[in-house]
This record gives sequence, structure tokens and C-alpha cells, in this order.
Amino acid sequence: MRKARVLFVSQEIMPYLPESEMSSIGRNLPQGIQEKGKEIRTFMPRFGTINERRHQLHEVIRLSGMNLIIDDSDHPLIIKVASIQPARMQVYFIDNEEYFQRKAVLTDKEGTFFEDNDERSIFFCRGVLETVKKLGWAPDIIHCHGWMTAVLPLYLKRSYKDDPMFSESKVIYSMYDKGFDGTLNSNFANKVIHEGISENDVDLIRTPDLNNLHRLGASMSDAFIQGSENIDPELQKFVEGLNKPNLGYHNPETYIDAYSSFYDEVLEENSILVD
Repeated sequence: MRKARVLFVSQEIMPYLPESEMSSIGRNLPQGIQEKGKEIRTFMPRFGTINERRHQLHEVIRLSGMNLIIDDSDHPLIIKVASIQPARMQVYFIDNEEYFQRKAVLTDKEGTFFEDNDERSIFFCRGVLETVKKLGWAPDIIHCHGWMTAVLPLYLKRSYKDDPMFSESKVIYSMYDKGFDGTLNSNFANKVIHEGISENDVDLIRTPDLNNLHRLGASMSDAFIQGSENIDPELQKFVEGLNKPNLGYHNPETYIDAYSSFYDEVLEENSILVD
């Protein structure tokens, strides 16, 4: 029997981004799950506000070098890594000069949402899956955190459905109330379409607002978690109607134990043996 493997794909992680509900979970959950005996890998975007010298990021040459095509344009994939020493935990960063070198996260100095945040999300999600393939590390659970990860379950279930690296992977999507106003680029749904993905698969994000991204993430996942105490009632009604395994909100004192038990439940359904 081997240890279960949990891949964390997080929009925000402390200390690389300021403390928030999501970044705190992104920092503490992987450590807690690792301490409970599971193997982990953790990914986040390499936003330009991250100080590479302070956090000792360095490029992993053997994982970098691939090009991802988004909206008919090539975008080089760069992989960097850093360690959170107290947790004995590595964090992998998805980087690209065009998407992630600007000294900002999601908005400019005036608070305007970046027009290409849609493509940044696509690049991040596909970049994670391609890098995991290069690592040769087949995850049992893929836990997605934040709206930037919402299309990853779709790619996993459609574009990578026949890939042996992910044949046993179960994906869990966590919904948070932190997001954005308005919509992503109006052509987002068409940009998402990739090998194995049909027009019907992206119907939920024809209007790419926050709730519709969450709807897509939850509907394409095997299970979902309410990461924030309060989410939109209409979204709550939608996800409850999916009739999938789900876990309600847990506070910072209880969520690590609750999530660990939930992983085990999902793994048991998939007949994966856990130490």
C-alpha cells in the first residue's frame, strides 16, 4: 500500500501573497495533509509581486521549455520552485513573461482588472497539468482553490481523460467568495476549447462571471467544498443540485481534519488504498 497523493492547485498561497482566507488555506492545508501521512505537491501562479530573491525561487530547467497555445498564440511555460522551510514543503510556480512578469496580481495600480486574466487562468491550469506529467507524479486527489483554477477540472475530464497519469485522479473544487466583479473576456469560452472539449462543454461560461466559473468548476469535479462561510445563494442552490459529494464550510480550527477525512471518503469511492 502506498500513501495517497494530493495535488494542491492554489490561486493564492502565503507568504508569497498577502494573508487572506484563500492564501492561508493554501499555506496551511498542504502542510497539515502532509503531516497526516499523504504525499503532496503544490502549485500557484508566479505573480510579479512575488520577490524571487527573498523567497529563493529558482527555475527548474528540466520542467521548463514547453509552449502552450492559447488563442492561436504560443506562450512559453517556465517552472520555478521554492521551499517553505518550516513546513518542509515545496511550492511550484507557473510562470510566463507575458502573463506573470508584471508587478501586480489581478489588477493594475488603478484597480482595473487585467483584460488577459482569462488567458492567465487557462495558462495556469494547463501549465499545472503538463508539469505534473513531466514530474511523473500521478495524483490521487487534485484539489483546486480559487476561480483561476475553475477550468482545470474541465481539462482533466476532457483533454486529459485518456492520459494514464490522471486515469485514477479525482478532482475536488473549493469555492470562495473572493473573486471579481463583472466578467472575464467575452471570448473566454472559445479560448478554453482544446482537444477533447466541445462547444457544449463551455456553455456554462459563455457569460464568464464569477458564479458561472464556480458552476463550471463544481460541475466538472468529482466533489466540491465550500471554502468560504458565505457564498451566493443561487450558486449554493446550483451546486447542491449536482448531487455530488460535498463538504460544507469549516473554520480555521477544524478544516484540516475535515478536509483530510473528506479526501479519504473520495478515495474510498475510487478504491485507492491509503496508508
